[in-house]
Amino acid sequence: MPECTNPLWPCAMTGAAACLAGFDGITVIIHGSSGCYYYPATLLHAPLRGTFIVEEDVIFGSEQRLLEVVGEVSSSSQRIAVVTTCVPAILGEDIRAILAAHDIIFIDSPGFSGDFEQGYRSALLALKPLIDPGVKGINIDGASLFDPFSRGNILELSRLLANAGVAVATVYSMDTRAKVWQASPFTITTNEDIASGVGTKIGSTLGLDELKTTFEKIVTVVKEAHIDPVIKEIEQEEERINHACDKYLRRFDPPRAAIFSWSSYAVFAAKSLATYLDAEIACVSTRTAPPQAIPYPVQQADGLPQVQALIEAHEPDLVIGSSFERSVITTAAFVGLTPPLRGRVRLTSRPIAGITGTLCFMEEVLNACMDRK
Repeated sequence: MPECTNPLWPCAMTGAAACLAGFDGITVIIHGSSGCYYYPATLLHAPLRGTFIVEEDVIFGSEQRLLEVVGEVSSSSQRIAVVTTCVPAILGEDIRAILAAHDIIFIDSPGFSGDFEQGYRSALLALKPLIDPGVKGINIDGASLFDPFSRGNILELSRLLANAGVAVATVYSMDTRAKVWQASPFTITTNEDIASGVGTKIGSTLGLDELKTTFEKIVTVVKEAHIDPVIKEIEQEEERINHACDKYLRRFDPPRAAIFSWSSYAVFAAKSLATYLDAEIACVSTRTAPPQAIPYPVQQADGLPQVQALIEAHEPDLVIGSSFERSVITTAAFVGLTPPLRGRVRLTSRPIAGITGTLCFMEEVLNACMDRK
């Protein structure tokens, strides 16, 4: 059985809650202690419910407390999903039998069963998503309440698809409950690390080259699509990025960068920095399984001491990462790309995917590097 050994990254329980709470029409109950409830609640900013079991429930059983909370929610029109945490799983209570009288989505996803992505996929599998061949448009994949860029990604890709005359089908996993079973046969993704696997993948939307290739493929499956406006916008905005980066490089040396993120975002950041700023990619450290065949030194980091050691060893000018990385850097410029991103107000829905995503990322990198200089 896999273990949750990465304190930098949420556990499987949080991944399951993130997936389910992203669908309007599902109420998620975290069956566990107050700590197991408040951790995903503060990360996801979603109206989760909790059983808040205490020592007495551990000794005498948590059945009554769970049935009480389920009863409180069952009067609503919401579908109920119960996600277990470590303590109930260790107690060995038969949760399915306890809840047999209720129509419940049950996810046995305690923290020790794996990391965020494992729980996310387990929850999505339990929903049993379906493809409807009659549904037109394209699914948007890789969205999650856990990712602070997901709302921006959805808005940006919806805009680009509309400009190409293509409808948005289902967004996994930030949509209505009913659309889980009304997916299009075709999907574009914003984040491979949490890809749903629903539909035939058309391509990625991280980076302008990848985006252009993806839209060129969309034409082959959506015959009425007209992608010329999108291709033209990609070319125009890439010229703006090149101009801004050339101006920076006339004044400053290319940055030496250390990147800490989940794999797909890390590869996007590394490619963007190398392409537009001639950056030296000192290291790529991933929260999830390292990507294959990229021309940069890459490894998976499991703890803050390892992150700190990498930063001290490579002495980067620029660090891309989360609040964890920001807490251990001294003089390097910092750009947030990876949750958690605490201590900052975020009111706008900034994307990483699409055209605006690359613009926002490079804009923040240039400003961070110039502020450091």
